[in-house]
Formats: sequence, structure tokens, C-alpha cells
Amino acid sequence: MGNIVAIVGRPNVGKSTLFNRLTGTRQAIVNEEAGTTRDRQYGKVEWTGREFSLIDTGGWVVNSEDVFEEEINKQVKVAVEEADAILFVVDVSSGVTSLDLEVARILRRRERPVIVVANKADNYALHPASAEFYTLGLGDPLCVSAINGSYSGDLLDKIVATLPEEKTELPEEALPRLAVIGRPNAGKSSLINAFIGEERHIVTDIAGTTRDSIYTRYNKFGQNFYLVDTAGIRKKGKVNEDLEYYSVIRSIRAIENSDVCVLMLDATRGIEGQDMNIFSLVQKNKKGLVVCVNKWDLVEDKSQKVIDSYTTAIRARLAPFTDFPILFISALTRQRILKVLEMARKVYENRSKRVPTAKLNEVMLPVIENYPPPAWKGKYIKIKYITQLPAGSVPSFAFFCNLPQWIKEPYKRFLENKIRENWDFTGTPINIFIREK
Repeated sequence: MGNIVAIVGRPNVGKSTLFNRLTGTRQAIVNEEAGTTRDRQYGKVEWTGREFSLIDTGGWVVNSEDVFEEEINKQVKVAVEEADAILFVVDVSSGVTSLDLEVARILRRRERPVIVVANKADNYALHPASAEFYTLGLGDPLCVSAINGSYSGDLLDKIVATLPEEKTELPEEALPRLAVIGRPNAGKSSLINAFIGEERHIVTDIAGTTRDSIYTRYNKFGQNFYLVDTAGIRKKGKVNEDLEYYSVIRSIRAIENSDVCVLMLDATRGIEGQDMNIFSLVQKNKKGLVVCVNKWDLVEDKSQKVIDSYTTAIRARLAPFTDFPILFISALTRQRILKVLEMARKVYENRSKRVPTAKLNEVMLPVIENYPPPAWKGKYIKIKYITQLPAGSVPSFAFFCNLPQWIKEPYKRFLENKIRENWDFTGTPINIFIREK
């Protein structure tokens, strides 16, 4: 199970800067693609062989100009509920404020490990001032400067030391792991209940700790796989008001632990910002995707024309990755829910599909000859040879050429599209690498 570390603190103490500093080692991978602001607040950090997900809850305040205490309290509570460790960021230059004390009060009541990060200690003269943060009652403050990066290594050491040992609770068999994700109220629980049906005895639970996702073994109708159940489906009580916050963190857990994600959209509401957030998490983690438009029974006009316009709209919003199945289902009336499983299975198989090298070159080299990469400063770029790299989590192809650095994104996308036209990789991302021959 991946560990989750949350950053909390009042506004303007440098949470986002610290977030960028800590994920910066991998910024190339996390890259902040345009998307929603909230999307930026999730990244992976690797340090001394341990990997964890970092979440900046501050990015979730809807109107950050007028942050109310309760907004901050809400974030802190969510972080405490869901994260494995918490970075409580305070500002050395302004000392302890009443809001800091309020946050500390919530944190002290809980069992989670908390690291007090005294930020903006941009030079040594400011370090002694951090002593006043002992009043927060949360142990030794650690001085860092997110801006110039001093002591960020010590902070990472400390985080890795406080994280619980990785529990690898992968199910024994290599079966597809399927996560049902989506905005609150899109019908995730209904779909899972429809899958599992009344025959509860077919289901065996591999219990994680209560807060982690649980793999539910599912074998019915000739389908055999694990459902990654976000713990949130069972705990209705706590989550009455902060559904938005919780759903993001819960989705992160579920997505990281799965192979294929079923993204539920609500037919009556279209694609909203939150759906885009969740979709971008699937992409960042390079997972397979099946999009389900749920509540199709509520749509009056079900003509092909309507279906086509829905499909076009969804693909347009989620571009450039558009090669994924879209199903119109109703979890309530159980319409086409078996199709969901079949599609998920297919996407899972596509993730490990191999294309023989000879075939790849036979098909792709003529295509490249007809549409070569644009010349650069009068130099022609020649792609000589293509091969699929050994099995990773995602199908990856290497194109060997003389000037790899001058092949840009649009041409890579062209190559990816041509591969998809000739071989069925529906639902799974593809990596295209351009290498020196």
C-alpha cells in the first residue's frame, strides 16, 4: 500500500512551495499538466528507496482569499483521517498564531505522526526563533526553507522514518485489480453492489487495515478479479459534509492500488471539475481506464445521436488520451453491468499485450516514411528501428533514430495514434520513447 503524507497549515506559510520542493525531484514525472488547481496538489516523492504520495490539502480551499477557520479545520480533519503522516507547516518569521494553535489542538488529539515544519527559515539567524513552536505541543520543530531548499533532505529523512512499514498486501494471484472511482454520488456503491449482488458468499475479503483499500475477490459469470474497494464506501457516517475532500484522497488510494479504473460519470450531470481531477490522477498513475456513464435509465432520449454527442463530448474533455471505452449503464437496473467487467478485462489484457518486433517495423516504418518527423535546421530525422520494451506496467515502445532530442510531443502523439490504429490498445496508456540508435 502506498503511504500518503498530507501537508496542512494556515494560508501563506509556504505549503505549495514546500510541496513543489519535495516533489521537485520528480517534477518531470509529476509534471503540472494544465488541469485543475487541485490536480497540482498531488505528487509522488521517492527518497532512499521509499516512495510515498504527497498531498497538499491547502489546494482544496475553494476560495482561498477568505479562508475561514472551519475550512482549514476541515482540511486538517480530512488529513488526519486519511493520511499516514502529517507535515504541519508553520512560518518562522511570523511565529505562532491563533490559527496555528487551533490546528495543533486538532492534531494533538489524534494518533497520527506529525512533523512540525518551521518554514521560511531562509538563513541561520532565523533558526533560534523556531523554539517558540514547542508551545504547539507536537515535538521538535524542524527548520527548513522551501524556497532555497535548505534542510529539505533532513525533512525527507524524518518523513521516511516516521512512515509505517510498507504493508504489501497484494493478493496472491495475479488477477486484474479493478477500482470503481468517481465523484460522490455518481453511483459507485450501486455499481459495486450490483456486481456483488445478493450472493455475498462468493466474495472473500482480504482485509487491509480499515483505512486502506480492501481487495474483494470476485468470481461470477466467468469473470475473475479483485475489486479494490475504497474504504469510504462503508463509512457513511463521518463523511457527510466533506465528500469532495474525502473522495479525492480515497480515489488516490484506490487508483494507486489498481490496474484498471472504472470512472463513473453521472449521465444527468455531464463532466465536472471533480471528474477531471480524478481522471488526471488515473493518467498520472498510468492506469487502464473504462468510462461508464451511469444513470442512463434517467435519460429520456436514448437515440444513437444522443449517445454519439455524449461520447464526443467526453472524449473532447479528456483529450489527448481518447482511446478508451465508454459504456452507457445503469447500476440501478443493472443494464450492461456485465459489459463493464468484460471491457475492464479487455483493458487489463491490453496492458500486457506484446507486438512482435518484426510486425511492428513492417507496419510502422512505411507510415513513418510517408510522414517523417519534421526536419530540424535542415537536418533530417530518420527513425530506423522500433521495438516494444520488455513488459512494464504500461505498453512501451522505443523508436530508435539519429536525433532523438528533436522529436517533439506532437509527433510522438502521431506515432502513438498510428500504433493504436493498427493494434488494439483500448483503455491503456502507451509510453513512446525516442532513443539514439
